Amino acid sequence: MHRTSTPQPPATPAPTGTVLLRGGAVYSPADPFATAMVVDGGTVAWVGSEGAADSFADGVDSVIQLEGALVTPAFTDAHVHTTATGFALTGLDLSGAASLADALTRTAEYAAARPADRVLLGHGWDESRWPERRTPTRAELDEAVGGRPLYLTRTDVHSAAVSTALLDLVPGVRDEPGFDPQAPLTRDAHHAVRRAAYAAVTPAQRAAAQRAALLHAAEQGIGALHECAGPDISSEDDLTGLLALAAAESGPRVFGYWAQAASAPADLDRVRDLGAIGAGGDLFVDGSIGSHTACLHAPYADAPHTGVSYLDAETIARHLTLCTQAGLQAGFHAIGDAAIGAVVDGVRAAAAAVGLERVRALRHRVEHAELMTPATIAAFAEFGLVASVQPAFDAAWGGEHGMYADRLGAGRARDLNPFAAMTRAGVPLVLGSDSPVTPLDPWGAVRAAAFHRTPEHRVSARAAFNAHTRGGWRAIGRDDTGVLVPGAPADYAVWNSGDLVVQAPDERVANWSTDPRSGTPGLPDLTPGRPLPSALRTVVGGRTVFERPNG
Repeated sequence: MHRTSTPQPPATPAPTGTVLLRGGAVYSPADPFATAMVVDGGTVAWVGSEGAADSFADGVDSVIQLEGALVTPAFTDAHVHTTATGFALTGLDLSGAASLADALTRTAEYAAARPADRVLLGHGWDESRWPERRTPTRAELDEAVGGRPLYLTRTDVHSAAVSTALLDLVPGVRDEPGFDPQAPLTRDAHHAVRRAAYAAVTPAQRAAAQRAALLHAAEQGIGALHECAGPDISSEDDLTGLLALAAAESGPRVFGYWAQAASAPADLDRVRDLGAIGAGGDLFVDGSIGSHTACLHAPYADAPHTGVSYLDAETIARHLTLCTQAGLQAGFHAIGDAAIGAVVDGVRAAAAAVGLERVRALRHRVEHAELMTPATIAAFAEFGLVASVQPAFDAAWGGEHGMYADRLGAGRARDLNPFAAMTRAGVPLVLGSDSPVTPLDPWGAVRAAAFHRTPEHRVSARAAFNAHTRGGWRAIGRDDTGVLVPGAPADYAVWNSGDLVVQAPDERVANWSTDPRSGTPGLPDLTPGRPLPSALRTVVGGRTVFERPNG
């Protein structure tokens, strides 16, 4: 039997010397009025006031004048697909396409500019935003790329528009569940063409995409990523290559999850061999609402079915039992209410088999957890399940006239992403982006949680911020990280943030105070319409991994 292990940061050479940051604001529970911080090597050594900082000035190796800037813990994005994010950043990004015609034009221009690519890769189309309100046909795609292989993921990455030439590279795909002769592919057919498309990527192309994504994350003040990999999402080589690159080069820390259901203990040995810290992430119980593949109890409002179920409660229970016995964190992707209910049933069976406290101790995860009910919220709290959520989903598709309302009807759409109810029940929340589904934008995620489109689901900006910093570390079993206190790792970001404010504790709307007597560290004013903070510097383990020119 394996013993439980605590994930450690990737090994990198420790920096030497001491640094004093002063003349700004430091977000720290050690001192809500802190204006200075000392870093010794890779560790926070002291946090305090400007006056006390004078005693350190002559004994440090360097001094950084903050000039009013804000210092916070670096963000942790708890759900990322790094390579796909890099391709979206450097390749064909259709998220800004204003119409189907615009998307096809952009695709044709991209194909003409990339004559050597074995498979053309693109991401981000969303037919719910287009005036045509339909997806591209295969014939339209074939014409746009001149008969070349093309793989275009929908914004939720749970379906893909592909060309005939790509289908011809995947024997038997036309017989797989989810195949359609003209419409985008879902289910097993989508997984098959995705594997073929990414198999055509060279190691050099993959590494370049990963570097682009990690640099972009550092530019956003992100110091750690949870990579959600798996055989249906990327590949073993993709995960091991990413972990090796992140360990060898300066940048955000990367912690990997491998999404493959275990049926025997040896399956979990393979998870560890890959360098993953958990057997979860996007271990699909269902799909997504946008692609009509989230598994629901009642049919969609705009489709005559209830979505797709990939794992039943018995399979979930077996995976959780094996993971718990091995001391390995498990996790599942579950969005629809029926899928989340299957996870809860599986966890309950596993707890009966191995004991409730053993299940709770490992902080098993559920990714997305969107269509929750009072019963499943209570079960998450009972079993200590971590909810890895993406507030930007609500910002993008929530509201009375958003895509969620189209798919589910306005009534059910209002039930999605009930962050406040989950928090009140004691469910640990951890925030992420699911990039490239939504962008790496941590302050945007904090704003989206604090200003949820359904007011009763809002949480305070402080709670959202903590879920996007310290919460990400707690989700992997590290309770000593993600906060700026003496002894903590020196993972932090410096921000051009404007005035700092404190959100009134009993309000879920734009009710802010600048009164320092609150004794609560201030955060930037995230009221919608105001500019979000921009990172001036990102530091991981005491090493600067991003610095804005003239910042």
